[in-house]
Amino acid sequence: MSSLEEATEEDAPKKGDVWASSVRCLGYLSSLNLMVAVCLGMYVRWELSSEPMILVIFILGLFVLGIASILYYYFSMESASLSLFHLWIGFLQGLLCFINSPALEAEVKEQVANYLLLASVSARVLWALTERIGGSARYCPALLTSEELLELLGFGIASTTLKLEKPAALLALVLALAATVVDLRMKSVLALPILACFTIVTSAFFFQALHIRANPFALGCYLGRLVCDPLLDVYFNGLAPTERWRPFLSLGRLWRMLSLLPLGLLEGAFFGLCAVKLGNLEMWYLVIPGFCVFGLFWVLCHAVFLASLWGFHNKLSECQKAHRAQASELRPIDRVMGARGMRHFCLVLERLMFFSLLSTAILGAVSWQLDKGLFMGVLLVVLPLESLALGLFHELGSCLGGTYAGYAVVIPTCYHSADGQPVLLPPEQVQELNARSTATLSAVQRLFSHHLIHTFGCDYSTSGLTLEALLAKLRAFLELQTAEGPRHDTYLLYYSGHTLRTGDWALAGGDTFRLDQLLVLWQERNAGHCSRLILVLDTDNSPPWVRSVRRVEGLYVAIQGTQLHATGGDPEAGDISPPCLGDFTAAWVDYLCSTTAGDGRPWAEHARPGVEADYGVSKPWADYTLHQPTASDVSSHWEAHFPRVTYPALAVANWCCALQPLWACDACMRCFRRLKLSWWPPSVLDTGQGIRLVHS
Repeated sequence: MSSLEEATEEDAPKKGDVWASSVRCLGYLSSLNLMVAVCLGMYVRWELSSEPMILVIFILGLFVLGIASILYYYFSMESASLSLFHLWIGFLQGLLCFINSPALEAEVKEQVANYLLLASVSARVLWALTERIGGSARYCPALLTSEELLELLGFGIASTTLKLEKPAALLALVLALAATVVDLRMKSVLALPILACFTIVTSAFFFQALHIRANPFALGCYLGRLVCDPLLDVYFNGLAPTERWRPFLSLGRLWRMLSLLPLGLLEGAFFGLCAVKLGNLEMWYLVIPGFCVFGLFWVLCHAVFLASLWGFHNKLSECQKAHRAQASELRPIDRVMGARGMRHFCLVLERLMFFSLLSTAILGAVSWQLDKGLFMGVLLVVLPLESLALGLFHELGSCLGGTYAGYAVVIPTCYHSADGQPVLLPPEQVQELNARSTATLSAVQRLFSHHLIHTFGCDYSTSGLTLEALLAKLRAFLELQTAEGPRHDTYLLYYSGHTLRTGDWALAGGDTFRLDQLLVLWQERNAGHCSRLILVLDTDNSPPWVRSVRRVEGLYVAIQGTQLHATGGDPEAGDISPPCLGDFTAAWVDYLCSTTAGDGRPWAEHARPGVEADYGVSKPWADYTLHQPTASDVSSHWEAHFPRVTYPALAVANWCCALQPLWACDACMRCFRRLKLSWWPPSVLDTGQGIRLVHS
């Protein structure tokens, strides 16, 4: 797995190839400086200590590097050659870091080696930065690259050359570095503070606790080269969250479940190492009560932590099964996850993960042990792992779309005159209208299926609907909830049929259905909730409703309407028929489905001549955000998955999450979005989950 692939000659023009080749020279210079510095440093250490093992390792390293060069240049085995190189260069950097003494500071050759190490990491940073600024870097989803994994493995092997007690702490440090690199590459919300914590603890406390006089130049060069790429990618990497997390999200259920075992063992080891602090009786009156209080809080939070991860893996497995059942490469898994309520689920878990991470930081501070390098190493492993979990749920909660519920009403042959009286149609026209309405119904069903909208029903009635039947259906539809309990984020209501000049729906028996009736129904069913209603009208008199909805206050309502002009089609294209009901639906559904499938054609190329589309949104529409978990939602989730003994942690979580320190900034942003949407409405308004409102 490679996170960064260089542009090939076929992908870039000649000027780009020259630029990429010039930039690549910085990488070669960095590697050359590193090899010379390592060889010179190992030679100085052998020269001063006369230790034969250093000489054997040094000669063996040169031999391995020679084999790697032969494999690369004569046998074209680039992968094997680079693997050997990175494994041994990591091992030799580890030896250069750990085998250090005060006598080396006076050696000129050691100073030259240190300067070469600085030049190597400087060239590496410059190469990575120039490559990204120049646009010659290509990103692929990966947790760790093979280069990083092999150098970490080599550095860990080098730690085994020390005494028995020290390798365990150093191996924990290597694991912590690997977790920190992954945390940066995944762009977790706390990745930079975790990196700062790792740097401070390692440089100020870790090696002093192990009584190791590490070479700061070798250690800085190793860390700088390893962290350089993921640190820059925090800004430059443009992959979507689900793309970055794809190596994890695509794992099978068994592997994801098995990953909880080492995580649980690490958490248990951390708690055990924290308990060692109880042996310090100097300040027992502070240590023992503090550990009991915060230790209990830690245990409760991490019981919730592991149970939440188990529930997440189960829900992700359900999404993977549904995605495989769709058998379509054009529908990404994040669409399936959004339709199955993963966004709300992840937002609830995000709060729980935050308190797990907070409890670890507090317990680590209370149980801090300056003379225990293993404690520091395990703490530095646990923090980025919990940060990764927090970052995963935060990213999924931010990027996944909400849930949709859809209901369609198609009434093909119920025509009314201007005074509202029904008009009989000739049989030929009735047959044509039925055929058109059947095609319209199929298009709506395609829309619901393609965008994974939960279908409440698609009513097709050639004899019309009565007002009572329609109201009963709408009440049931607007009360629909997700399987987890909360209401759907968006309710999509579609109507195709004939209307009066006021836009009111023409129903059976001479009844009509007005916009204010729909708004009253929506206000009653959505009281206390923040869902939104999208009404799609393929009618001959929708403009009055579109204009009316723009004056609505206090509700999140949008209307996609259309207006048919009495003009013929395009004679050059062989289309001479005037526009009819259903033409807008066919073009709009084709536009929405083809856009998500990768077709970048604009709406104007899908629209048919004579069909003018327009949309209107209520005044507070710009303020809408997807449903955020309330205290009631968190409580319901907690009661369904965790025992009552953990309820005190729930009370703390709800109290802390109720605080909103940035409410003033949110109010300003809401005002700005309202003005922007009312003064400069876009021609295509993306509502999320693939549904777009269009204006011709």
